[in-house]
Amino acid sequence: MTSATRPRARRRALTGALATLGLSVGMIMTTNAPTASAATWPTPNGSQGTSSTISVSGTKDYGMKRFYGTGSLAGDGQEEGQDPIFKLADGAVLKNVILGAPAADGIHCQGSCTLQNVWWEDVGEDAATFRGGTGATYHVIGGGAKKAADKVFQHNGGGTLNISNFAVQEFKTLYRSCGDCSTQYTRKVNLNTIDVTGTGTTARLVGINVNRNDVATLRGITIRNDAGRKVVPCQKYNNNTAVGSGPDSKNCLYSTSDITYR
Repeated sequence: MTSATRPRARRRALTGALATLGLSVGMIMTTNAPTASAATWPTPNGSQGTSSTISVSGTKDYGMKRFYGTGSLAGDGQEEGQDPIFKLADGAVLKNVILGAPAADGIHCQGSCTLQNVWWEDVGEDAATFRGGTGATYHVIGGGAKKAADKVFQHNGGGTLNISNFAVQEFKTLYRSCGDCSTQYTRKVNLNTIDVTGTGTTARLVGINVNRNDVATLRGITIRNDAGRKVVPCQKYNNNTAVGSGPDSKNCLYSTSDITYR
C-alpha cells in the first residue's frame, strides 16, 4: 500500500455466508456500455486459513473457496509491507475465489495477470497490487470488494489495468496509481460496467497522476446511495497532491452519460 490517502486501522470479523453468485463476466472495454446491475455476493464453498503466501502460476480455479490469513498473514489493518494471501506469476489467472478476513495484502500480481470472479469480503491493506513492468496488462473480470478502509486496487508497476463487471462497497478509493513509488510509470486504467454503492462520505473511483500522464477511461458506471455526490469519479494528483477532479480530454476520459446515479 502506497498512496496519498490516510491509513485507517480497524478491527475486522469474518463475514457470514453470502447470497449466491450474481455478476456476469463481460467485455473489458466497450463503447456505450450498459449500466451495472446490483451485485449478488457469493456463498463460499468451504473456508481455508493460510499462514504463508500461496504462489500461483498458470490458471488456478478454486471453485469459490474462501481463503483468509492466519499467523503472519493475520494482519487486517493498513500497516505497510504486509505479505499477500496470493502471489501471481507473470501471466497467471486466478479465478472463482473469495478472500475473507483477515486478508493481509490481498493479491500481488508480479506481471500481467487475470483475476476472474474474485471477491473480497473485507479488504485488508489493499485488495490487489499490480507490480508488472511497462508492458504489463492486468484484467479484473467480475467479482467485487467491500470494507476497504483505504484502497481496493493499488497500481505500483506500469502497464494497463482493465476492470469490468465489478462491484464495490464501503471503500475510500477503488483504484490508485501510486503517488510515491521509488520507480514511477505512466499508467492506464479502464473501468467498464462498475456497480458502486456509496456510504455518504467522500470516496474516489480512480486516483491518477496527471503529472505522469496517467489516463483513466470510465464507461457504464452505476453509483447507488450517493444523493450528495460524494463519490468522485476521477481524482487528479501530482504524485500525492490533489489537483482537481472531473472529466477532460487528456487524463480523465468520461462524460456525464457514463455515470448513472440510482
